[in-house]
Amino acid sequence: MINQNLQAIKQRFGIIGNSPKLNQALEIALQVAPTDLTVLLLGESGTGKEIFAQVIHYNSTRKHGPYIAVNCGAIPEGTIDSELFGHEKGAFTGAHDSRKGYFEVANNGSIFLDEVAELPLSTQVRLLRVLETGEFIRVGSSKVMKTDVRIIAATNVDLLQAIQKGNFREDLFYRISTVPIHIPPLRERGEDIYLLFMKFAADFGEKYQMPAIRLDSAAKEILLTYRWPGNVRQLKNVVEQISVIENSRIIDAETLKKYLPDYDKPHLPVPVNTQQNNVNQLITSEREILYKLLFDMRNDINELKKAVAYLMSRDRGESPQQHDITYADIDDTVITQIKKNEPIHSPGINEKAVEPAQIEETLSLADHEKELIIKALEKHGGKRKPAARELGISERTLYRKIKEYNINL
Repeated sequence: MINQNLQAIKQRFGIIGNSPKLNQALEIALQVAPTDLTVLLLGESGTGKEIFAQVIHYNSTRKHGPYIAVNCGAIPEGTIDSELFGHEKGAFTGAHDSRKGYFEVANNGSIFLDEVAELPLSTQVRLLRVLETGEFIRVGSSKVMKTDVRIIAATNVDLLQAIQKGNFREDLFYRISTVPIHIPPLRERGEDIYLLFMKFAADFGEKYQMPAIRLDSAAKEILLTYRWPGNVRQLKNVVEQISVIENSRIIDAETLKKYLPDYDKPHLPVPVNTQQNNVNQLITSEREILYKLLFDMRNDINELKKAVAYLMSRDRGESPQQHDITYADIDDTVITQIKKNEPIHSPGINEKAVEPAQIEETLSLADHEKELIIKALEKHGGKRKPAARELGISERTLYRKIKEYNINL
């Protein structure tokens, strides 16, 4: 049964269909919408990525702020920086007045960067700075400006391949793909194709004041088995053409084929979405590294606990074997240190004398992060800018973390 909230979103934004892949993509979009996380929409041309961007914006805390959609592939390379970041008067020939860019206009709102892979490398550097610090500089100016914008990007290009070819920055990829959402192509949406056909047929029948076209059974079969390389956009165009050109309102298979010029051509097997697979593999790899780090940390702590227990029992004149502790239980490096009565240093552990009360087995990264932030702030007298620089994060991110962990200094 479809979630009522999901159904309401579909009605509001005119989304037709109930396929599981479409519903899953919408559910992820609604989950991430209230956050300020950067979203990367992945999908073929014509799948409706801009509608998903609108869903995210209008279900976010920024819904009352501006929403600007930018097609990065439609703006010439020579003017893209001016369009996005603005320019000062006299910055270039024809710049008769100062002009605000989209990032300045969209302050406190959202900006949708469609075809983000088409951005020139120099513009990618500027975009990365906006993502990291919220700062940008107008063309022809030296004054740093601030903006608070939520970025939603989209592409039909395999960005990992673009990185390998040197056409896309790897650091920018990791910043914009915080939450990747894969929008399924039309051919993977089953009966949604026929639902969309009927909707478009009804709309164009009303628009051109004529009865809506219908398909016979053979034509419907063709409709459902065709690959639709142009996705929803192509389907809509085909329905409009047939509605206007054909006199008969019942469309047979041969008539429909005339509007699908490549229908009879042999098609290669539909390729698996390489980009989505690569992203999934990347996430899995990073998760495995994180798990290994956490388990190694736990093992180091366990080694240290055993060593401390061994020393404590020895200092009390007890036999360590009374507590089931033997040299076999303890790391070789720690054994050597015990025998030489040296301070205990376990590999991977900060080299300080360890008191028993300080040893705590934990797998919480949040606790470690909070501790690092507090130490950095204390070191710099509560000043956020130098603390953020030392931590390797932006001042804006540090401010958000301080609020998240309720840190008061």
